[in-house]
Amino acid sequence: MPSPDTEIAIVGGGIAGASAAYHLARHGHRVTLLERGEIASGASGLNAGAIDSVGWGDRPDLQAHLTAGSVELFQALQLEHGEDVEFRQSGALQAIQTPAQHDFARERVRALRERGYRVELLTAREARSLEPGLAPGLLGAMYSPLRAQADPVKATRALATLARRRGATVLTHQEVTGIQPRPRGGYVVSTSTGSLVAEMLVLAAGAWCAHVGTLLALEIPIVPVRGQMWATAPLPPRIFHTISSTESAAAWHRDPGGSPPELTGRDGTRVTRHLYGRQRRDGEIVFGGDRDLCRGEPLPHPAGIDVNRRHAAEVLPFLRELPTARTWAGLMPFSADGKPLIGRLPGREGAFIVSGLASSGFGRGPMAGKLLADLVHTGKPAQALAEADPARCVRERGRG
Repeated sequence: MPSPDTEIAIVGGGIAGASAAYHLARHGHRVTLLERGEIASGASGLNAGAIDSVGWGDRPDLQAHLTAGSVELFQALQLEHGEDVEFRQSGALQAIQTPAQHDFARERVRALRERGYRVELLTAREARSLEPGLAPGLLGAMYSPLRAQADPVKATRALATLARRRGATVLTHQEVTGIQPRPRGGYVVSTSTGSLVAEMLVLAAGAWCAHVGTLLALEIPIVPVRGQMWATAPLPPRIFHTISSTESAAAWHRDPGGSPPELTGRDGTRVTRHLYGRQRRDGEIVFGGDRDLCRGEPLPHPAGIDVNRRHAAEVLPFLRELPTARTWAGLMPFSADGKPLIGRLPGREGAFIVSGLASSGFGRGPMAGKLLADLVHTGKPAQALAEADPARCVRERGRG
């Protein structure tokens, strides 16, 4: 029987997989990362680059670990490792447009502050003092000073670079076509160019985790959701924070929807509008937020882009005069219940998963990868991972 080529094979070169590779290599493990395209060629490289955090709070839950922990890892990439990922702790403003949204925002700020999180409810005047381009007619904004932004491609590739420096092997254009358990433990991973013997396996394939799961005869309830984006041509500085709207947060609080939750459209019917965006270092203004289930190629839909553009212009009126320079779409990994999957795959010795990070995979992926790496290294999951246990929903194929 051939000896293992690597200790741990990671399937997927997005930000969670790259982070897991780096932190496992840092722990001293022999790691091989397999990516079917280029590093950051999926959702990790196509998103807006927003990084969510309202701090650790008094009793950090999983969301606090993933967000506040990821901010610290982004900071380390930029400030300690010398990787220019365009990280900037810009803060974020979530625009409030209606009285109902204001009631929701006021209650949300109160609840978050009671738990020790850093967030403020601003008047329209206070918000426009921070972000002069905001519409005069807004009723205010939720302000999160700890939220940040970075370049998605640069950040994901920086983690892969750090993994290589720690001794990890990073192989691109290696589509995984088969996974076979070995009789005495470990896996044979077949790719489009050959095969690899690994002692352990980590699935970090984002929206493709369900497909890769079938190679292990598992049903992994991750579905691909199309996220759409649009951008202007580069401009002088006009937007200084990450920008979003309270509309979808309030709507999903009332009714998160079915499986998966928190979509803007279901069965061809729009249920809410979702908005987020920022201005990149190169001057390009990027916005997006429209999301629906995708059963084919993730192409941008003109109607969704138009709705999002009009929503953005309600918040930042100067955008009405700016033409769209480009549009694009990508696939995000949504779990059936909306919660991440980070941990051991049930019934598969030495196999793990980090996925289901939905639309905030970029901002939560670094810490998700680290938590998974720490679990693999120590054999013990962090307490915060209890709500992300894959055993709650991963099943043998053909079983209920």
